[in-house]
Amino acid sequence: MRKAVVERKTAETEISVTIRLDGQGEGTIDTSISFLDHMLNLFARHGLTDLDVRGRGDTAVDDHHLVEDLGICLGQAVRKALGDRKGIARYGSAWVPMDESLCNVAMDLSGRPYLVWNVEIGQGRIGEFDPTLLREFFKAFSDQSGITLHVNLMYGTNNHHMAEAIFKAFARAFREAVAIDGRIKGVLSTKGSLEV
Repeated sequence: MRKAVVERKTAETEISVTIRLDGQGEGTIDTSISFLDHMLNLFARHGLTDLDVRGRGDTAVDDHHLVEDLGICLGQAVRKALGDRKGIARYGSAWVPMDESLCNVAMDLSGRPYLVWNVEIGQGRIGEFDPTLLREFFKAFSDQSGITLHVNLMYGTNNHHMAEAIFKAFARAFREAVAIDGRIKGVLSTKGSLEV
């Protein structure tokens, strides 16, 4: 089973992440940020990825450090779990509606991090959560996982629904990209490598 564990402790945050790419969409998520817990549960469930996450941080200041560091740790865990990336489909994309919202996510597990973020979600809080931090999470994830990630929120009016559409599309695209295809010998690259 493709699995990885990452732990990170700084003066600002303390995080542990365990990921199993070939899972059932189960796990325990407790980041101390309720809305992010909800989003990561969506990622696990719709990506059929088992995910255990625990996070604590200086949220009395604000959620920025913890959200960004969770993206870092999840990205590092994915990179480790992918190993040499042999046999993976490499590319994934998904269109996901969530009521009035529609999002498309496309990714390439190329080993080259890049984030395209075409998202207008507004400044209004979702419960206590600042939705502008979603970009910070995905930027940190992309940088650490070595994944080229395009997130295109086509439209929506409810920022909770828009965030759900993003995470569900992300999960479905991820599930497709990490899938093992028995027809692929080695890595799916003319270079012979999926690392920079």
